Amino acid sequence: MPKRSLNSSVLRWPNRVEVEQALQDWLPQVEIPGLLAAGYFGSYARGEAGPGSDLDLILVVKEAPEAPWERTRSLPLELLPVPTEALVFSRPEWQALPQARPRFWQTLVREIRWLIPPP
Repeated sequence: MPKRSLNSSVLRWPNRVEVEQALQDWLPQVEIPGLLAAGYFGSYARGEAGPGSDLDLILVVKEAPEAPWERTRSLPLELLPVPTEALVFSRPEWQALPQARPRFWQTLVREIRWLIPPP
């Protein structure tokens, strides 16, 4: 979230280095069963983030028995310094993504910054 700049009333939005470091600190603290890969894409990955930007997080896990919209429910995303949208894919879903959603896949190929690269 925005941080006060010293004692002034000016708010400063975290930059990519700060957000990536917070994400690197967050990942080992959070129990994500079967985590295989973690990265982010979007404005932070492109270096275009500004005030109000959110973090677009990708997590790949061995298996995900829950429905896609339920997979992030237990993730403490509020501990990250900016609003975060997370997408959690099972390994089979991740492997099928290039054929299932080719335009989205091409965006990921161009933009994603891996903190834990896929196997």
